[in-house]
Amino acid sequence: MKSILHSVRITVSLLLATAQGRAQSSQAIYDDSLQNGWQNWSWASVSLSNTNPVHAGTQSISVTAGAWQALYFHNNPFDPAGFTNLTIWTHGGTSGGQLLQVQAVSGGGAVAPGQSLAPLAANSWQQISIPVSTLLPPGQSTIDGFWVQDRSGTAQPTFYVDDISLITGPTPPPGTNSTVAVRVDAGANCHPIPPEIYGVAFASTAELSDLNVPLNRSGGNGTTRYNWHINAANHAADWYSESIGSASATPGADGDDFMSQSRAAGAQPMLTIPTIGWVAKLGPSRARLASFSIAKYGPQQARAPDFADAGNGVATNGVDITGNDPNDANLPADSNFQLGWMQHLTNRWGRAAAGGLRYYIMDNEPSIWSSTHRDVHPTGPTMDEIRDKILDYGAKVKSVDPNALVVGPEEWGWSGYFYSGYDQQWGGAHGWNNLPDRTAHGNVDYLPWLLDQLRRTNNATGQRLLDLFTVHYYPQGGEFGSDVSTSMQLRRNRSTRSLWDTNYVDETWINDKVRLIPRLKQWAAQYYPGTPVGITEYNWGAEDHINGATAQADVLGIFGREGLDLATRWTTPASTTPTYKAVKMYRNYDGNKSAFGDTSVAATAPDPDNLSSFAALRSADGALTVLVINKVLSGTTPVALALTNFVGTGPAQVWQLTSANAISRSADLTYSSGTLSNTVPAQSITLFVLPSAAPAPRMRLGTNAPPGQLELWLDGQAGTSYALLSSSNLSSWLPFSTNLLASNSFRFLLPTANSARKFYRSQQSPP
Repeated sequence: MKSILHSVRITVSLLLATAQGRAQSSQAIYDDSLQNGWQNWSWASVSLSNTNPVHAGTQSISVTAGAWQALYFHNNPFDPAGFTNLTIWTHGGTSGGQLLQVQAVSGGGAVAPGQSLAPLAANSWQQISIPVSTLLPPGQSTIDGFWVQDRSGTAQPTFYVDDISLITGPTPPPGTNSTVAVRVDAGANCHPIPPEIYGVAFASTAELSDLNVPLNRSGGNGTTRYNWHINAANHAADWYSESIGSASATPGADGDDFMSQSRAAGAQPMLTIPTIGWVAKLGPSRARLASFSIAKYGPQQARAPDFADAGNGVATNGVDITGNDPNDANLPADSNFQLGWMQHLTNRWGRAAAGGLRYYIMDNEPSIWSSTHRDVHPTGPTMDEIRDKILDYGAKVKSVDPNALVVGPEEWGWSGYFYSGYDQQWGGAHGWNNLPDRTAHGNVDYLPWLLDQLRRTNNATGQRLLDLFTVHYYPQGGEFGSDVSTSMQLRRNRSTRSLWDTNYVDETWINDKVRLIPRLKQWAAQYYPGTPVGITEYNWGAEDHINGATAQADVLGIFGREGLDLATRWTTPASTTPTYKAVKMYRNYDGNKSAFGDTSVAATAPDPDNLSSFAALRSADGALTVLVINKVLSGTTPVALALTNFVGTGPAQVWQLTSANAISRSADLTYSSGTLSNTVPAQSITLFVLPSAAPAPRMRLGTNAPPGQLELWLDGQAGTSYALLSSSNLSSWLPFSTNLLASNSFRFLLPTANSARKFYRSQQSPP
């Protein structure tokens, strides 16, 4: 279906070119005169020997362009692959504000949509650096020039350009002399952003409300042996393997309190169900117990400061204590024991459909139980063991609440995606060849095998026992920590690429292309179709520093853009930190629970290691929200937003978080002709909120639906194209198209099973 657009995309292209043949070094196009075989083929009024103003040397180029006219540099056809950036110094003359765009050319025509420039600054020189790759379509191997052209359809005041070059090597970082062009297309790459990606862990009611986040997870090593009967937990290797009772002895009190504080803020709680087979026990009068009693097992390298008999399980000679009795501080507990807790939860809070617990998490990081919980599970679990536990405990969940969601396997990280706990333990002790568990399972990767096994059981029984495929992920280069040295800040800026970039090789011991979200989605689609994917633990560190905040904002933007279904951060940053406020920039930037949009749209920036950007349409009011994250450590950065497929009106709000550690509102900006320009500080998060010219749609139920269908009406505005997206779960959202009626209403007939959950406004018809 042809798109219905409500803004006229006007492009101005200035063509600059390169030398013949594949470039091997940086090359000047203009430096006081044309260089390296470049020719002036312009169809604007151009002087190549202007003497005032001049950026460097003695001459510059003056350009007076009528409507659609262009400065055009031509050369013999060449392969641009050897160049990284086109750089050009621009000057807006006494008036400034010229609307221009750069395009690459072949055979007299543009090869791709142009790169819009920010309106030129008056009375000053600014350097523009444009990645050559953004000017080319995929597979374009030959060009013969560049344009710089009027993009407004009107005459442009005289402007000047100087010192134009094609650059090889690293992309120049943004700075005070380089405008970064961010391209936003509200009609491209449209898909819903589930609010569940903004989850946290162990947040209070006040924090959940202030952050306006919809998920609160109770997880971690301390939940693996929670005993709901006595309301106690063993704290595993995190704290001397002590079994410690909570303040209340009421059965299930900790889980009930967590449910209560989450629900009070309108958030969904996620509770971890132990599957390890053991739970904590206590001594008389709820006294704590130690798995590695010093009195029983002898002196150890360390003892707990709060319990003198609790050792760390390592003898004074540095050898791990083995053969301990797990009954010292624990009790056996199978799935029937946990069934009792599930029944307690549903009796107290109701089933998921009635507002009860929706998410049941299948334990925590099972492939490293032999380390974190070696007092009760000294041998790493095999693939079969984890499969059988999910089937066993998942079936118990469904027997109590068929609409509840089973979440797992909650693996810890990179090695835990490919190797079972048994093989990780074996590999660490014997070398990483001939891994027994992997060999016994056809030499296949652990998590894909697990998904496939669960799918086979689903197909055989007709019952899905894993609803969300979830893992944990922490960057492995020290980012998850408090180090804010210059080198670590730069590493932290780069390392978020591991979440999405299919070409990024992780710089740590992993030394591989992690591409985490694409990998998880690929595995789910291939081995258990229809299974949503989530990351239920992650953290990029430096919570009390602006570098941690920009990393957090980058991560949340990536989650939305890449189509992740669910995420919960470990844990909740302190409310005084910039990282806490980075979450608020997405969910409650104004204190009135205004949020980043819920339909992701295309936003591209040339170098996300230095400046990244994300954009989304907001269904509540049709606004376009654009987040710009400036990661550079020093210097301000001019940013030019080029907006297409969006019709807005009125001033744009500007909200910003900087190293001053406060979210503030700056002066509104006027945007017109599809452009908006601003200068952002170093290490800052800036949110632009652009109101829509068309009203947000309104949904109402109809009464004339055929049997088995649901009639929905969407009231909107004639001449605007809308899309309806619905979801019955967290799985793929379903697009529907319709015809515009004279009454400014749209009629949708949907299968009853796909009842509408949300509407998202789009200015391009859905696929």
